[in-house]
Amino acid sequence: MVSPPTRYLVFFQYFGTKYSGVVETSNDQLMVGVQNYLEKAAQNLKPIVPIKFHISSRTDAGVHALCNSAHLDIQRAPGKPAFNEKQLIYSLNYHLKSEPIRILNAYRVSNSFHARFSALSRTYIYRLLMGCTHYSQIPVFERDLCWAPAGGYLNVPAMQDAAQFLLGTHDFSTFRSLNSETPFQSPVRTILQADIRPSSGFLSQHYEHRRLEFWELKFRSRSFLYRQVRRMVGALVAVGQGKLMPHHIKELLEIKDARAFPPYAMAPPSGLFLKSVEY
Repeated sequence: MVSPPTRYLVFFQYFGTKYSGVVETSNDQLMVGVQNYLEKAAQNLKPIVPIKFHISSRTDAGVHALCNSAHLDIQRAPGKPAFNEKQLIYSLNYHLKSEPIRILNAYRVSNSFHARFSALSRTYIYRLLMGCTHYSQIPVFERDLCWAPAGGYLNVPAMQDAAQFLLGTHDFSTFRSLNSETPFQSPVRTILQADIRPSSGFLSQHYEHRRLEFWELKFRSRSFLYRQVRRMVGALVAVGQGKLMPHHIKELLEIKDARAFPPYAMAPPSGLFLKSVEY
């Protein structure tokens, strides 16, 4: 008699630079998704039915995750017991060892659990580096892990004032990029947190003489629209550069038109990290 599948929630992280994003793509592409590698590793568990990862939070090409999540069902051969959590983590990581992808935790969950729809909130951070007048001044240990906007330093108090306009429930049509899902998605989202705080860089204490400053922008919401975080960051950086005033953020929200977004204000993917998914 075939035993029913066992559902697991797994938390995983990845360095996103070499991937097309987190979701799977056709394997003949030059860059494929993190999901491709997760599912390839999972087939080594010898399931009866191919294992599918249901990703909770989509991230774009070049975006990183300190912690993303997914659920998966594993159906083993008759007589084989379900994997315990430690076995699953070890086995998946063994087959992922050549990739900058790691399983952090695994939990058995009920078959009604869904990694995407059961999530209560998601938190993203965006890392900014100030003090560089040219991209070549970014420390090699920070390359692809932050954004150093042109001009060196930013007016952080103005950015913090502007960020307050993003808090709460709004129609974020201006702050989303258009894609195939746009007609089917409500543009209304609730931003629960929008903070801008000083941070630290990797090994930055060893080059203090360079007077580089790291800052983190943190956003928390139940869900975000396509490229919403990168647009919010880019608009706040434009405020910090003096290209926009804080009240312009409010005006962009009120316009409710993606085409009204300043074309120069899209933040690159390299500084963006999915920090956590909360259940």
